[in-house]
Amino acid sequence: MNSPVNAGGEALTLRNLSNLADHSRSGVAERTDGLGNVGSEHSNSASEPSKSYQCLLVFAGFMMTFHVIGINSIYGLFQEFYTSPETNITGALGQDALVSLVGTIGSGLTWSGSIFVNPMIRRFDNVKLISMAGAFIMSLGIFTASFCTQLWQLYLTQGLLYGIGSSMYYFPIMSLTPAYFDRNRGAAMGIVLAGSGVGGLVLSPVFHVLLTRIGIRWALRILGLWNFALGIPISSVLTKKHGAAASAAGSTRVSMALIKRGTFILQSLGALLQAAGNMVPVYFLTTYSVSVLSYSSSTGSLLLAVNTAVNSVARIGMGILADRVGRQNTMVLSVLFSGVAVFALWYDSDRARFLGFVVLYGILAGGYNALLPTTITEVYGVQNYSSVNAFIYFIRGLGALFGAPIAGLILGSHQRGTRLSGGFMSNLNILKTRYNDVAIFDGVLLLAAGVCVAYVRWLDARDKGKWSWKA
Repeated sequence: MNSPVNAGGEALTLRNLSNLADHSRSGVAERTDGLGNVGSEHSNSASEPSKSYQCLLVFAGFMMTFHVIGINSIYGLFQEFYTSPETNITGALGQDALVSLVGTIGSGLTWSGSIFVNPMIRRFDNVKLISMAGAFIMSLGIFTASFCTQLWQLYLTQGLLYGIGSSMYYFPIMSLTPAYFDRNRGAAMGIVLAGSGVGGLVLSPVFHVLLTRIGIRWALRILGLWNFALGIPISSVLTKKHGAAASAAGSTRVSMALIKRGTFILQSLGALLQAAGNMVPVYFLTTYSVSVLSYSSSTGSLLLAVNTAVNSVARIGMGILADRVGRQNTMVLSVLFSGVAVFALWYDSDRARFLGFVVLYGILAGGYNALLPTTITEVYGVQNYSSVNAFIYFIRGLGALFGAPIAGLILGSHQRGTRLSGGFMSNLNILKTRYNDVAIFDGVLLLAAGVCVAYVRWLDARDKGKWSWKA
């Protein structure tokens, strides 16, 4: 997307951001508070926000997912470097479980932070300050990670600080943007979410170049400064629409009636398992391609970029397919077949099959993330969207915390050889066997998640008293 333009076709500059945000306050009648709760008034043409502000908000959301999801998706590059002989972290060589925990703390807190950030959004009118604070904390975590020499220091910086900040940066824009759109809401959010794949596609080769040319420390500093330089102006465009007052204290809590429903229990379990399984290929794709298939690190980063790019495009395709065969049906198929892809293409793979896995898994893994919000609305109703969505993302954050570290424990401590000696080939065979065990672990997680979402599909039809093939 190019720079957003106003009605006269002039490019928007940073000086326009506050004026557009302030103008939008009086531009929307109350339809929804941006967190899924429907209001009582209907908008007319005079109360719609300006096209310029809508474009600016979509661009801001696109860039926000570019930052947050893009950085999360390339942690495999950090994983590969920190566990390699070139590592700058004491005790990290070959320690996949301990190193992966850094990334899972960060990404896990990104999602699980929703249960704390969403109530903040409801309580405070000036939500841009929440997002700005998040951009600052997130950038600080990345920047200070450049000074780390011990794993525990990475846990605090690239893990804890980054995760808290990214959650505060992510959820305000994602929660409030839909309120500014009516007929084009789906298209707007599709563009916003497309930033995640584009972020991985761009950041993977760029960060690899920085890593190889100037080293990990300055690469992290540049990434942190870049994130801050863009994150603050992006956050500044955000404003809560007029009429979206703070809700009651318990409005973001899941009701006991919902908690007792079988659909909610299985939806939560499926979210936990899918998040855990989904993180394993993301974190170990690069290390597998380098340590087992003997690709160069630059090729490994390219494969990661291809995977995230395919994932981004697939989200759009999954949405089109969902309109034809049903959202729940599409989500069930995407989760189940992602597990099948792990067993069929990653387990005991050679180069050709692994390339197929990189592409096919990228296609299938995008279905769950793209369709989860709409299926939550279908199953639990728009009035419960805010509370259920926040809780499900909290559960997904917990799932992200244990998937990759357990996979790292399965791999165990190992060192990479540098030449084709007999000892090296023996170690390579052992390492490949361990990766096969990781593939089994990952495939079981994803298939179990698929069974859960399939059962949710069946229970939802039963609760509604009718079965429809398209749901």
